[in-house]
Amino acid sequence: MVNDQIVADRVTRLSAEDLAALRANLTEQRLFRLEQLQQLADAAPSRADDLRRHDAPSQVEVHVMLAAAARMVLTDVEAALRRMDEGRYGTCRLCRGPIARERLMIVPQARYCARCQHVREAGR
Repeated sequence: MVNDQIVADRVTRLSAEDLAALRANLTEQRLFRLEQLQQLADAAPSRADDLRRHDAPSQVEVHVMLAAAARMVLTDVEAALRRMDEGRYGTCRLCRGPIARERLMIVPQARYCARCQHVREAGR
């Protein structure tokens, strides 16, 4: 077990400063997505307004898709923050191996190492 931890630490190389920066990034992303969802909700016409204005279905569809994408990212960000709190951050959900530091710095909400992410995407 200790050897596995040493290997994981060597591969991910997440220092306390890295974790603090990643947490700050995730917290900022969370706030942004919450604000975005609030703005989308505020801009959404009521059903009565929608019927009166005869909004183009494509506009409504874009609005719905934007909100869905924002909710999806928010869910991923909040899950990453929970993993940090639980001490599971930086571990791939599939292979249980470490997620590379470089990957986490680019995609801090990553749930999978690059190899497993590639396998998941290839399987779609």
